[in-house]
Amino acid sequence: MNIVCLDLEGVLVPEIWIAFAEASGIPELKRTTRDEPDYDKLMTWRLGILKEHGLGLKEIQDTIAKIDPIPGAKEFLDELRSLTQVIIISDTFEQFAKPLMKKLGWPTIFCNSLEVADNGEITGFKMRCEQSKYTTVKALQSIGYETIASGDSYNDLGMIKASKAGFLFKSTEQIKADNPEYAAYEDYDGLLAAIKSVLD
Repeated sequence: MNIVCLDLEGVLVPEIWIAFAEASGIPELKRTTRDEPDYDKLMTWRLGILKEHGLGLKEIQDTIAKIDPIPGAKEFLDELRSLTQVIIISDTFEQFAKPLMKKLGWPTIFCNSLEVADNGEITGFKMRCEQSKYTTVKALQSIGYETIASGDSYNDLGMIKASKAGFLFKSTEQIKADNPEYAAYEDYDGLLAAIKSVLD
């Protein structure tokens, strides 16, 4: 039995933190997992910037409400879900993901959660498990699934490398150059065809 594991940001929806960096006028927040492999370090740094500027969950959610999926993402996901099981494995947070899941037709997502104070300040974050994408893929394999994975960032490489087939999607030139053994796609038609060839 196959299950496709997809990253969310950069693959199906635009990067939330880049959108918020633009909306808030804080360019430092454009830094993502494409730039920083250490997610804990990245998030701790982000929370420090939010605190410094007095920004909280509401401001980020206001930006997320205006974000639409990447053109073609919902159609790609719908077709993929008609062929096999699909799960989104993301390092984003429940408090960010929900409106985006609605726009994508409520696919299954495994993600993390934020710790939020009564005044809306984001005080911390709780990761679902360590190396969440890799760990989730290994857990799915332990219950009889063969995984096919795709993502764009450093934190997707673990699940891509652990799967029977893995593909880079809309990734950076650096990540593609460092991982030439993985086919890289820039459009959903190419990625869908690649996944179908593994399913057949």
